[in-house]
This record gives sequence, structure tokens and C-alpha cells, in this order.
Amino acid sequence: MAAPRQNPDELRGRTVREVRSTGRPIAHVAKDLGIHKEALRGWVRQAEADRGERDDRLTTAERDELRQLRKEIAELRRANEILKAASVFFAQEIDRPHRTRPSR
Repeated sequence: MAAPRQNPDELRGRTVREVRSTGRPIAHVAKDLGIHKEALRGWVRQAEADRGERDDRLTTAERDELRQLRKEIAELRRANEILKAASVFFAQEIDRPHRTRPSR
């Protein structure tokens, strides 16, 4: 049976610790625990990045910050588009000659 797609953080931490403490190959530990070896390899690499042992990938905190910043940029872009549309609308209103009521 395949392991669940999203594994809890506790399982990830335990398996990474097992790989590091035993020195066994990732493929062997993954097979024993029923986890795909590439998934476990990714977990180990991410744990190494989080501890500052790797420079080739972002830490979990950096990934979270990047995700949040991208979300904020998308929201700001949407707000900017709304403001642009509103400014065009109001500019047209200002340029449009107003009809005056006839005097009585």
C-alpha cells in the first residue's frame, strides 16, 4: 500500500532523523517505511537546508515567506488594476461636459 500523499511533519522528522542517525541509505529506509525514496530524499535535503547545511535550496521559513510575498504581490496587483480602472472612469467623468438645466 502506498503512503499517504501528504505526510505529517512528525513522520517526516522521524524518518529524516532515522536516515541521519543510522547512516543507512535513503532507499533502504524508504523501503522499510513504505515511503517513496525520492520523497524521503527531498525531506532529507529540505532538513539539511533548514539546518544551514545546504545552499542550493530555500529553507522552509524562506519558502513560507516567498509564498506569502507572492500572495501579497498578487493582491496588490489586483488592487492596482481596480485603482487604474477607477481613475479612468473618473477622468472620463471630469472630461465629459455636463448638461445644464434650462432656466425658467
